[in-house]
Amino acid sequence: MELTENAKKYLERMQPEEKLPLAQTDPEFIERFANFAFDEVVNEEGQQLDDRTRFMVILATLLGCQGLDEFKVMLTPALNMGVSPVEVKEIVYQAVDYLGIGRVFPFLTATNEVLKARGVKLPLEGQATTTMENRREAGTQGQVDIFGDGMKDFWKGGHINRWLAANCFGDYYTRNGLTLAEREMVTFCYIAAQGGCEPQLTSHAAGNMRIGNDKDFLVRVVSQALPYIGYPRSLNAIRCINAAAEQSSK
Repeated sequence: MELTENAKKYLERMQPEEKLPLAQTDPEFIERFANFAFDEVVNEEGQQLDDRTRFMVILATLLGCQGLDEFKVMLTPALNMGVSPVEVKEIVYQAVDYLGIGRVFPFLTATNEVLKARGVKLPLEGQATTTMENRREAGTQGQVDIFGDGMKDFWKGGHINRWLAANCFGDYYTRNGLTLAEREMVTFCYIAAQGGCEPQLTSHAAGNMRIGNDKDFLVRVVSQALPYIGYPRSLNAIRCINAAAEQSSK
C-alpha cells in the first residue's frame, strides 16, 4: 500500500500512530480511498476548508447518511482536529430534528462512549438558552433570521409548523455551542447526506446564503463531504445550491 506524503501527513495529524481500518484486508482499496479522501479532496485548489470546519461537515454528513461505523472511526480525529466535545454533542443533538431519534440514538451512544474514553466528564455543561415558555417565539425569530420576514407567521399554519418553530428552532437552533451559521451548515449536511429531500435542501442552501455561508462555501462543504456520501447525492446537492443561488439573484 502506497500512500502519498500528503495523505500520510494528514492521517498522522488526524490520529497519530493509528492504523487505517481495512489496511490489512483491503490494501488496494484503502490506498485509493485514503489518497483521495486525505490528499486529493483535502488539498483540491479552491475547495479547501479549515480542519475544524471540515470535520464538523464530516460528522454531520455521516449522521445524515447513517454511517455509524465510519462516524466512530472519524470522531476521535474530529476531536484531535479542533472540534470540541460541546460542538460534537450539538451536531448530534440537532440531527434529531432532521433524522429522528430512531436514527440518531446510536450516534449519541457512540459519542458518549468516545468522550468517556477520552476522560471527558458527562454530562457536559448545559447549552440551552430558552424555556418552555419562550421557545416558540425564539424559534420563530431564528427562522426569520435565516429565511426572512416571511417566516414570522409560519408557525400559525398548523401544529407541524408550530412544532418546527418551537422544537426544531426554539429548542435547538437557539442553543449555545455552535453559531447560527454553523447550525445551518450542519443542517445542510444532514439533508444532503440523507437524500430525497431536495426541496428542503434547496431551501436550506438559500438560508445558508442569507446568513453568510455563500455559494462558494457550500460547494466546498459538498466537496469535503463527497467521500462519505458518494457522487449522486453530492451532484444533487450542487444542483440545489445552484438553484438557490439563481433564486436569490432574481
